[in-house]
Amino acid sequence: MKQVRFRDPAGTVRTGEWLSEEGEPAPTTTAGINGVIEFGGQQYDPEEVEILPPCEPSKIVCIGLNYADHADERNSDLPDRPLLFLKPPNAVASHESDVQLPAGKERIDYEGELGVVIGQQCRNVDERDAMDVVAGYTCMVDLSNRDDQDREQNWVRGKAFDNAAPLGPVLATPGHLPEDASVELWVNEEKRQSATREQLIFSIPELIAEITSYLTLEPGDVIATGTPEGVGPLSDGDEVSVQIEGVGQLQHTVSIPE
Repeated sequence: MKQVRFRDPAGTVRTGEWLSEEGEPAPTTTAGINGVIEFGGQQYDPEEVEILPPCEPSKIVCIGLNYADHADERNSDLPDRPLLFLKPPNAVASHESDVQLPAGKERIDYEGELGVVIGQQCRNVDERDAMDVVAGYTCMVDLSNRDDQDREQNWVRGKAFDNAAPLGPVLATPGHLPEDASVELWVNEEKRQSATREQLIFSIPELIAEITSYLTLEPGDVIATGTPEGVGPLSDGDEVSVQIEGVGQLQHTVSIPE
């Protein structure tokens, strides 16, 4: 199942199922998701409703340097344990949103990532049981203000600014995601990043076990599993697209105020 949160024409927030145009479950390819949204026996055209982020996280726990090639391009050593940092709820942005980036910065980067959505409150989860707390997967962009990230240790300015974590468009339940699912990012239809889930240094169960040994995860929280090599700066008006095999395609634009 691919669940989608949306605002219907009357302004009511709904959670429906994204289906193909034939009424079957949406395909699990990396292509953009076409079709219809079904809720309560009624079908909605995705173009005629507002697609919302697929969850409302109390926090996004992000993983730094979880692909070896990205650590190399950042001139960093491979971590011996997951590197954790947080994005707060104000960072969440939706599919097809226009994200206004902080003004006056030399470099703000895109980072395409697989997002793991938590389905239940959990703490001290054993690695063997970790997948039991996963509700599903979504696409995410970790927007990173390098000007300030490189100057501070806690990365609040660098990672937690408004709308710095576009999410969506759907929550795909676990059976949709292949073990070798591809994670790809385009800027203005030019492919900039491409990797697979198999290349993660720390697996999803390892991440859940490590995170929950320190803090409680709540339903709707997101773990951003890290980005592959190919990160780079964004310019005013750029169009960003993240495609994850088994999930679909998240799109957004960026604008930079003068």
